[in-house]
Amino acid sequence: MIEKLAIIGVGLIGGSVAMALREEGKVKEVVGCGRGEANLQKAQQLGVIDHYTHDVAQAVQGADMVLLAVPLGAIRDTFEKMKGQLADHAVVTDAGSVKGSVVRDAEAVFQGVPDFLVPGHPIAGTERSGVEAAFAELYRNRRVILTPLAETRADAVQRVEQMWLDCGAEVSSMSVDHHDEVLAATSHLPHMLAYSLVDSLSRLKENDEIFRFAAGGFRDFTRIASSNPVMWRDICIANQQALGGMLTRFADELHDLAALLEQGDADGLLSLFESAKQARDRYVDGVKHPE
Repeated sequence: MIEKLAIIGVGLIGGSVAMALREEGKVKEVVGCGRGEANLQKAQQLGVIDHYTHDVAQAVQGADMVLLAVPLGAIRDTFEKMKGQLADHAVVTDAGSVKGSVVRDAEAVFQGVPDFLVPGHPIAGTERSGVEAAFAELYRNRRVILTPLAETRADAVQRVEQMWLDCGAEVSSMSVDHHDEVLAATSHLPHMLAYSLVDSLSRLKENDEIFRFAAGGFRDFTRIASSNPVMWRDICIANQQALGGMLTRFADELHDLAALLEQGDADGLLSLFESAKQARDRYVDGVKHPE
């Protein structure tokens, strides 16, 4: 049971955590913190949080669990504001898509990795944002990755893991660097491709007709280009080394694909498509999806 949960950033991610824990009876009090008055008022009206404040220091006082669900670019400032205000028994975790930057920010603020910090990343979300997009089932049968450090207390890891299990998630652990490399390939790169494709097509002279006659495949592939631009700008900057390497590699792959097409290499194209289909089918068969 979480006695007091402080959520810094009450949107889709943080709001869904609060709703899931409430549904399971695993939290007694939820305080929300953020800059947007209207969003926080809505969160209280919807019963996602019990009360709210704009002051991070006030929000974390007495909390035994603190969840940072703010953009990566705001993590360091949030650490600064909570420094010296946390209860002795408090555990702090986050939901950021890049873990290396979170650890670097913590080291800068706390002069080392604090033993109460458990970096985390729920592999779940939608293209929508704000507390009105939150729903209790968001994490059900979805993966959450924790990247504890050598300095992290074992009980802190256990408490954060239990929180996510109570939300219905499957919890895994890996190193910070490995997480950022994996997510650069499986999450960050697809978002960059979606943004780039939509932006490129929007600048064509015939863009109105292109979008008017776009089929389902285009809508499915580019759905994530409706995600929060500020959040994804921060992710790109925070994970620029791993993501830059993946973009370079993919650009080389596209160059090779263009060469196959220019050469009219039907066998080469078929081989590539068959290999991709087999890999995709294995992925789909091996991943659990919510009912």
